[in-house]
Amino acid sequence: MLSLSHLHKTYPGPAPRSILQDINLELSPGDYIAIVGDSGCGKSTLLNLIAGLDLPDSGSVKLHNREITGLDDNTRTRMRRRDIGFVFQAFLLLPYLTVLDNAALTLKLNGVTHREAQSKAYAELSAVGLTEAIHRFPGTLSGGESQRVAVARALAHEPKLVLADEPTGNLDADSADVVLRLLRERVKAQRSIGILVTHSSAAAATADRIYRLHHGALHAA
Repeated sequence: MLSLSHLHKTYPGPAPRSILQDINLELSPGDYIAIVGDSGCGKSTLLNLIAGLDLPDSGSVKLHNREITGLDDNTRTRMRRRDIGFVFQAFLLLPYLTVLDNAALTLKLNGVTHREAQSKAYAELSAVGLTEAIHRFPGTLSGGESQRVAVARALAHEPKLVLADEPTGNLDADSADVVLRLLRERVKAQRSIGILVTHSSAAAATADRIYRLHHGALHAA
């Protein structure tokens, strides 16, 4: 379970700005939600707090009953590598690694043997329909193919939590539809918790529930 309790975050400076106010949310394995809101409303800040990339001014984030906000930097880094999968708008594939090695990267960082990592990565690439591309390099892929590799990489280590930040922002409509369908299917199949942050109402509609972040508060849409 993911539990956000009374999260507050303020940007410091000469004129401090409250960006998140009393955020509360509870999600269970298999839940897949979307968070929408205007640019600059704090969606990425909220994802950073959930992932332990940033810390709230007050409140707590718990993933499977473990308090993330109380961990030191190194422990949070290990937790992210082990328990969280990320899908970003920019794909972030390593250009000098093949599709298979990109998909296996998080597994290898987690200490999985080369053989097992490639086996698990191959299985996830198969699930997203890319077995014929395993020996290609990112520079030869379309945007839709690149994002499908990113989905495979995010899910190959079977994370407890999947965070997708505008994953279809660089894709055409047809590719976006494919990626969103695959992302939902894989989150559900692995019983992960999925959080999709998006400006797109069509993308948000693929989630089980939609939340809107507005003036620092999170509301069911």
